[in-house]
Amino acid sequence: MNIRVLNKNETLPLDLLLLADPSEKLVREYVSRGQCYILENDGVVIGTYVLIVTRPETVEIVNVAVNEDYHGNGFGKQLVLHAIEMAKQQGYKTIEIGTGNSGVIQLALYQKCGFRMTSIDRDFFLRHYDEQIFENGIQVIDMVRLSQDL
Repeated sequence: MNIRVLNKNETLPLDLLLLADPSEKLVREYVSRGQCYILENDGVVIGTYVLIVTRPETVEIVNVAVNEDYHGNGFGKQLVLHAIEMAKQQGYKTIEIGTGNSGVIQLALYQKCGFRMTSIDRDFFLRHYDEQIFENGIQVIDMVRLSQDL
């Protein structure tokens, strides 16, 4: 397993990014502003995350995704912990992440990685997505925001 920056000449792992965010338009927009990292297994990309600078000394993980065939093996946690380490190495003081109100697995993962809930962006997914999104049988409406001091 190897986590590394996606080079500019490499193909964006759009299929993986769309697992975590169904809007191709939004994904392409924030990837263009950030840095995409990939998790490879024997040369095959099985996971990804994107970091973007949001404010001075603050960076946000805006997408974390693992190929569904590899779920439950700790790769999501590896990606989040790698993102935290990259943020520290790059001198950021705070790292943030957000997930939908129905993302119970994600909320547990992020808290296990040291994040704390900071706020709720009410109606975020209603404002930014044309189609309704459902996860775990619950409509995704609000963005739960979490952060961690580095």
